[in-house]
Amino acid sequence: MKRGIIAVVIIAAALAGIMFILNKNKAKNEEQTAVVAVQNAAVAVRADVADIREVNAQYVANGVFAPKQEVKLAAEAGGRVVKVFVDEGDFVRAGQTLAIVNGDKQTVTVNNAQAVYDNAKSELARFENAYATGGVTQQQVEQARLQLENAKNNLRSAQISASDVNVTASFAGVVNRRAIEPGSYVNAGTEMFEIVNVSTLKLMVNVDEKNIGQVKTGQSVRVESAVLPDQKFNGVVKFIAPKADASLNFPVELEIRNNANNDLKAGMYGTAYFGGEGVVNVLTVPRTAFVGSVSSNQVFVVDNGKAVLKQVVAGRSFGDYIEIISGIEQGTQVVTSGQINLLDGTPIEIIK
Repeated sequence: MKRGIIAVVIIAAALAGIMFILNKNKAKNEEQTAVVAVQNAAVAVRADVADIREVNAQYVANGVFAPKQEVKLAAEAGGRVVKVFVDEGDFVRAGQTLAIVNGDKQTVTVNNAQAVYDNAKSELARFENAYATGGVTQQQVEQARLQLENAKNNLRSAQISASDVNVTASFAGVVNRRAIEPGSYVNAGTEMFEIVNVSTLKLMVNVDEKNIGQVKTGQSVRVESAVLPDQKFNGVVKFIAPKADASLNFPVELEIRNNANNDLKAGMYGTAYFGGEGVVNVLTVPRTAFVGSVSSNQVFVVDNGKAVLKQVVAGRSFGDYIEIISGIEQGTQVVTSGQINLLDGTPIEIIK
């Protein structure tokens, strides 16, 4: 009995000791966890300073040259090609005949239409004479007059179709493609030639919303092509889209006069330089400082170890830097990476 009591006491003491040790370890773990939580409360970010920087005042945009005029000439009447007067690369004048399609069928159609017209004309004269003596009614005369009008329209249509056998250039340009040969048969609508005019070209570029205010219709713009590094061309702004695309860019069309040798070719890449070549001093921040995109006009600034969300007014784009019109001052630290983990007032730790 006495031994049993001693055993119970020993077991109870052992359990009490185990519980004491467990509780002590738990308190220590909780204390360490609290310390780690405090240490990890600050989000690691990178930062830069809003500063006055010397930047190039020009805005640069790229595009592809396209011909001002381009047309694909198709046959307007079916037949066999009799003659082709031009080849690819030839310069053609407006109204110049490029090819002739056999017009025998069209000539027969014209002759038939002419015969029907002459007969309808005679019939109307006969009915009018008969009407004067009471031989026919007014309704019969009107029907004869209607038949003459229909015959006249058919004759005119046949004459137009007969004239379509001559394929002519609608404007001066260069034959970029010839799709026919003498002896080939074409149907109405068959493509025969592609004519392009590269004496004047178009360059379509996109200008973002921050710089579109600098662009005006009629403005002169310096244009260059990497293929012709020693030559510079002058472009004139002909069109500014009244509506931006999904990326908040405005399509702008420039018109460029080619040189005497037409060295600029449609399909080449071109670069347009808007504005002067001088430099300006403006307050800027890195493009990466903006939350989401520049259009958000929001940046996180560093204030007493915390990230504070600020609303700013962004100006012109200068490559990696964006002009700040208002919202923050020179010397303000702005967060440039890690914004995805931040809320207004989040503690931060700046890393190099």
